[in-house]
Amino acid sequence: MAKQPLEGFRILDLGGVWAGTFSTVLLADLGAEVLKQENQFVWQPNTRAVPGPRIPKAMTQAGAGWVTGLPNSDPGEHPWNYHPMFVSLYRNKRSFTLDIRRPEGKEILGRLAAMSDAVLENSAVGTMEKLGISYEWLREQREDIIFLRAPGYGLTGDYASARTMGAHLEGTMGHQILRGYEGSEPNSNSGIFAADYIAATQIALAIMMAIWHRENTGKGQFIEMAQAENAAAMFAQAYMNYGLNGQVEHAIGNRSIYATDGHAPSGVYPCASLGSSETGDDRWIAITVTNNTTWEALRTVMGDPEWAQAPEFGTAAGRAAAQNFLDEKLAEWTASFEDEDLFARLQAAGIAAAPVLEASRALEDPHVLARNLYVPQELQDDIGVYQYPRPIYDFPASEGGIRRPPVAFGQDNDYVYKDLLGISDEQYAQLEAEGHIATTFSETL
Repeated sequence: MAKQPLEGFRILDLGGVWAGTFSTVLLADLGAEVLKQENQFVWQPNTRAVPGPRIPKAMTQAGAGWVTGLPNSDPGEHPWNYHPMFVSLYRNKRSFTLDIRRPEGKEILGRLAAMSDAVLENSAVGTMEKLGISYEWLREQREDIIFLRAPGYGLTGDYASARTMGAHLEGTMGHQILRGYEGSEPNSNSGIFAADYIAATQIALAIMMAIWHRENTGKGQFIEMAQAENAAAMFAQAYMNYGLNGQVEHAIGNRSIYATDGHAPSGVYPCASLGSSETGDDRWIAITVTNNTTWEALRTVMGDPEWAQAPEFGTAAGRAAAQNFLDEKLAEWTASFEDEDLFARLQAAGIAAAPVLEASRALEDPHVLARNLYVPQELQDDIGVYQYPRPIYDFPASEGGIRRPPVAFGQDNDYVYKDLLGISDEQYAQLEAEGHIATTFSETL
């Protein structure tokens, strides 16, 4: 069986929240050994659960499931080991605990850095500085080390010291203005945290490129990747439109930015619903006409109603100018169809369309099932077996997929301390007594 792309490389993960956590699951899925450092005395915001390590049972039945939900609506003994928000991002990793705020913890971290290929972190500027973890210090441990830092706004500049998460990045970079319904206020939007995931993919890519560079030159490197600058690419067309043409873009809802090029009508339209949005029983379908040919195909599927026969709709410019009218008429037509049935009819006619699936329906979607996008994984503490997303890429010739189920807090302490570092049982017991080695978060949190 062939090796995986990053098999044999070790990543020391000092990251957190989504950007750092998702980046290392991408690297782990490619075969890298990811050592996630955790600390029983430090609760990294949104890294293992919300709002803290111990969630009252009543809270598990209130609010959004991805925020406070837990299996069986029961916190159990170790809720941080099976919280849905991040357990899905802890596959294929190893977790060890170490208090790197103390001198002996930093010394142990240095020993691990010496046997690692790359170190990454995405904390607020000042965190690593207080800990004394710098590129210079890491190079003392290993000359060709790769060190990536991904602060919110970069290591320099007016915003360098600002604390930020994905929602703040989106606001600063203008996403909340450009993403929303036409005429809506920015504060009417909900956060989608896409900036975190975009940053994560670029963190992973940057580390892979640095590894490739070192394999060819023998040299490590320091990488600074400001998440805000990276998130700017999400709306590159808006920045360029203003820079080149002086035009300020605005929110256009679910419409396409390519409307004048033929992508109109484009939107999300109601279908026959079983209930309201409050219960998740409303039904919608996304439809995009991409050119004159697909417009003619849509007319045919609709039975070529009289309103659709207007000659101006036969051109991209004509449809773009009449989007409000077209949306209204399409919504009247789609409202009488089941979303899955209409999806099949439109796709058969060559029209881009898809049902908007409420999360639980995605698990039963035929294509999702055919692609095996979710696979059963057994959680810690005999909580049970649940469906978790598998890696986003597959390497049929190598052992891909989920090689290790979601890792529990401190699950690999023995491996890190005894196998990698060669620490004796006596030293191990001492580090446990000092609080470095643990499998639960401190009761003081």
